[in-house]
Amino acid sequence: MQFKFLGILMGVAIRTKKPLDLHLAPLVWKQLCCVPLTLEDLEEVDLLYVQTLNSILHIEDSGITEESFHEMIPLDSFVGQSADGKMVPIIPGGNSIPLTFSNRKEYVERAIEYRLHEMDRQVAAVREGMSWIVPVPLLSLLTAKQLEQMVCGMPEISVEVLKKVVRYREVDEQHQLVQWFWHTLEEFSNEERVLFMRFVSGRSRLPANTADISQRFQIMKVDRVSKLFLIPW
Repeated sequence: MQFKFLGILMGVAIRTKKPLDLHLAPLVWKQLCCVPLTLEDLEEVDLLYVQTLNSILHIEDSGITEESFHEMIPLDSFVGQSADGKMVPIIPGGNSIPLTFSNRKEYVERAIEYRLHEMDRQVAAVREGMSWIVPVPLLSLLTAKQLEQMVCGMPEISVEVLKKVVRYREVDEQHQLVQWFWHTLEEFSNEERVLFMRFVSGRSRLPANTADISQRFQIMKVDRVSKLFLIPW
C-alpha cells in the first residue's frame, strides 16, 4: 500500500508541478517508464556485485578448477545478494540447488535476472498509484531523466532562476542591498540555497521548467532600518 501511495504523491507532483525531494535509483525511473533494464543499469547501482558475478563466471581465468571451486567461492547454493544486502534465493528453491563449477553460468544469469526484476511488484504498485492522477501509458513516451525531472524538479537551486521568479517592492534590482543579497546567494552552497528555498517557499526543489513556477517570492525594503524584507511565496 505504501508504494501505491508513493505513486499517488508522484502523480500529484506531476499534476501540480510541485516537485518532491525523492532519491530513487536510476533503474527505478527506467522501470516506471517501461524501459527494459540491462546489466549496465545494475552496474550503476551495485558495481561490486556485478564484478563479483563476473569473477564467478570467468573464474577459470584465475586458474580455478572444478576441484578447487568451493575453496574459492563461499557460496554453495543458488542464493545471492538482494538490493538491501540480504542473502536470498535467486530462484524458487534456490537454497536447495547446489552451485557448482559446471552450472556457474546459469547461476550468474539467474542472479542478474533476479536483481533486475526484484522491484517489479513495487514498481507496478507505484505505477498503479500514479494512474489515479496522471495517464500512466504516456510515461512510456518519456525518458527516465525526463520523468525524474517532472516528479523531482531540479536538484540544483540556480541563482539565475531565482532572479527570474522574484518580485521587487519599493526597491529595484540595482539597489545596493539587492546586489549584496544576490551576491550572498551566489556564495552559498547548493545545500544552503535549498535551506533558503525552504525559508521563502517551504519547498526544496524548483520545477525543471521555470514557466511552471506559479508563485514568486518578494523582496521589499524597510526604509526605517535600511533592510530588505523577504515575503514568502
